[in-house]
Amino acid sequence: MWYNKFDEKYQQEYNTPYQLKFPIEIEKIIETTDPVYTFCEVIDHIDLNKYLTTEERRTGRPRYDEKTLLKVILFAFMENGYESLRKIEKLCKTDIRFMWLLQDEPPPSHMTIDNFMNNVLNGKIEEIFADINAYIFEQENVDMDHVYIDGTKIEANANKYSWVWKKSCEKNRVKVFAKITELLSEINKRIAAFGVKFGVREEYAIEYLEQILKQYIQLCGFDPASAVRGRGHHKTPEQRYYDKLTSYIARLKKYAEHIKICGNERNSYSKTDHDATFMRMKKDYMGNDQLLPGYNIQFGVCDEYIAVYDVKQYASDMDCFKPLMEKFHRIYGKYPEYPVTDAGYGSFNNYLYCEEHGMGKYMKFTMYEKESKNIKYHNDPYRAVNFRIDENGDLLCPNNKKFHYVYSRPIKGNKYGRTEEFYQCEECANCSHKEKCCKCKGNRIVRINEELTAFHKEVLDNLNCIHGALLRMNRSIQSEGANGIIKWNRSYTRARRRGLNAMNLEIAMICCGFNLHKFHLKKIAIEKAA
Repeated sequence: MWYNKFDEKYQQEYNTPYQLKFPIEIEKIIETTDPVYTFCEVIDHIDLNKYLTTEERRTGRPRYDEKTLLKVILFAFMENGYESLRKIEKLCKTDIRFMWLLQDEPPPSHMTIDNFMNNVLNGKIEEIFADINAYIFEQENVDMDHVYIDGTKIEANANKYSWVWKKSCEKNRVKVFAKITELLSEINKRIAAFGVKFGVREEYAIEYLEQILKQYIQLCGFDPASAVRGRGHHKTPEQRYYDKLTSYIARLKKYAEHIKICGNERNSYSKTDHDATFMRMKKDYMGNDQLLPGYNIQFGVCDEYIAVYDVKQYASDMDCFKPLMEKFHRIYGKYPEYPVTDAGYGSFNNYLYCEEHGMGKYMKFTMYEKESKNIKYHNDPYRAVNFRIDENGDLLCPNNKKFHYVYSRPIKGNKYGRTEEFYQCEECANCSHKEKCCKCKGNRIVRINEELTAFHKEVLDNLNCIHGALLRMNRSIQSEGANGIIKWNRSYTRARRRGLNAMNLEIAMICCGFNLHKFHLKKIAIEKAA
């Protein structure tokens, strides 16, 4: 009796009943300026059915509506830059905007979202990205002739200390070859009584060594199953030779696998993520210029929108320019007239590529800042590019001494067969300018690449005019600004997925979200101005 009265009093004083009330139309809760309306405007103008599977499943659970899944994923990336799958699942249960996008569909699980992204979206995301850009660029009248290019390195989702160096594997493999030669010499002495001798070489194929191992077992009558191991057991000479040769074969297989994974264009990879390459990052955990596994992400920006993206395994930006422009041409059917980059892209290959495809040369080169700002360096009479040329076409130093042609050498990494020429001065022994001209003991040798020098002069003329100065200023605002927004404002500083294909999917989703978010901000700004 006393307990019932206490419980009744407690409920009256301390418990407040709540009842959840929703209006019939959810749109009344969402503000008219919410990004979800801009998102739906863009997505409704895209035919998504051509990207999604239409086949019916006769057994098992019914397939989740893929169009709804795609909308939920794209809107999550639009809102947050990058969003985890579990967070998307939670948003579908708690966020009223995601509930509105689901349209009475049950909230998908994170595994449903993951399977859809890996199996369906992975192969179609580039086309979806192109269609989203097509609508936005048409509405905004985006200028496709000016492309501002910049790259950024993203740390891979891999162990920092799981490196494999290709050159180290090649050096160690040579050492193993020498040990195998020494071992085979000892084995040949051992089996000389049988009248058999194994061939000794500088390099050994794994198949050849495995064949030698089989023949050795047959000749000596050694049974690998009877091999002894551990303390207190004495190994026979046959077993010692067998164990050594077996270990050498295993090491050669390991080195061959490492070199195969690296390929011809990389010098390293991570054991945790085989597609990641070790490269220098601006963020160094150890503070000692340590190499970290990562990817080189390339962005081409037009009027503050990301028009093209690419994910590469090269540490240098020079090798990323041509694939990026080819992808731009594949999406939009043309090459940009003004590709503007920083000094990391300026090379003879890229300048010649621009000339072949009708693009202007607006890429800085390594010494651009010194060439354009340091007048003393630019006009230095002792630089080979400033030497005078006489009527016979010979170079003349400041002391009027001729430089004679010595030899030519192919330029490393050049894909167009270009060479550089070396010239040597006829006499530097008693020259009064030698202390300022060179520090060599004999006659000075200079190397000249006339075509590259002409390209540098053209680049200086293009970038130092009024139009070039505006392009340089815009590049620092647009391309580097896009990188800053993605990495710091939207907190994407490290990869979440592993593998090159998975990284392409991840970056494509981030670029789709970036352009949708930028389109919404511009739309709101125009409405406020009006």
